[in-house]
Amino acid sequence: MLLTSIPSPETGVWNLGPIPLRAYALLIIVGIIVAVWLGNKRYIARGGAPGAILDVAIWAVPFGIVGGRIYHVVTDWQLYFGANGSGLVGAIRIWDGGLGIWGAVAFGALGAWIGTRRLGIALPPVADAVAPGIALAQAIGRFGNYFNQEIFGEPTDLPWGLEISLENRPAGFDEFITFHPTFLYESIWLVGVAVVVIWADRRFTLGHGRAFALYVLLYTLGRGWIETLRIDSANEILGLRLNIWTSIVVGLGALAYLIISARLRPGREILTGQQESVEATKSTESTESTESTESTESTDQASHNGEPGR
Repeated sequence: MLLTSIPSPETGVWNLGPIPLRAYALLIIVGIIVAVWLGNKRYIARGGAPGAILDVAIWAVPFGIVGGRIYHVVTDWQLYFGANGSGLVGAIRIWDGGLGIWGAVAFGALGAWIGTRRLGIALPPVADAVAPGIALAQAIGRFGNYFNQEIFGEPTDLPWGLEISLENRPAGFDEFITFHPTFLYESIWLVGVAVVVIWADRRFTLGHGRAFALYVLLYTLGRGWIETLRIDSANEILGLRLNIWTSIVVGLGALAYLIISARLRPGREILTGQQESVEATKSTESTESTESTESTESTDQASHNGEPGR
């Protein structure tokens, strides 16, 4: 049987008693797990301390989610605070969909910086390690848009056209049934980005944040053309969607960083010292805890023998 279209799911929410399980949230969680797992594996291979990526993620993930939501609400404020908008309650309902990757990356980087500062390790090697994992997390998370029947493209008769129910079609598109599955295009592109970044990192021994910059550059290239297919409402500047302008600016910044960094800092950082630093910190904390326990036991014993504690 030939594929004539891609059907949309009937629902993106399943209820386990009083608890709703939302596909959008579940896919974000799966994406985060994949990103942390792969990032940790790559960071250890570069000489970093095991578990450091998880410690950084504890800061980066919440910051990234909040930042992604803030960017979405600010750039599509009409949906919430315009005429007939859903208001502050709608702006908070993140499980209904709506995360801006640019805000997620910016705020996630801030959270990662805080996490690396607390661990005493450098941010660029961490960013390089997690770059392909972030791309895979985005690829997985995009399927949340599939379950929510959102962020699709223009009408199409292609065999892989996505069926969209009438209530989810924009005004003026009632007579069309199938649309470009831009969520799928972006997911496939992001998997390719992850593969290229991993290959380039090995082939050219990228360091000092260049693997992360390559991920950003490649993603913006794909996001730019995918945005031209989308028909959901969006703010525009000079006839172009805001996200296209953001892709252009961020992509050029990533390209400039790649070129300048390669000239100023060729090669890759050596992380052995960082790993020893983290392990030394943990060892010091363990030693201090042991000494504290021994001191307490000694005091108790002295008290038992009638001697004053020291």
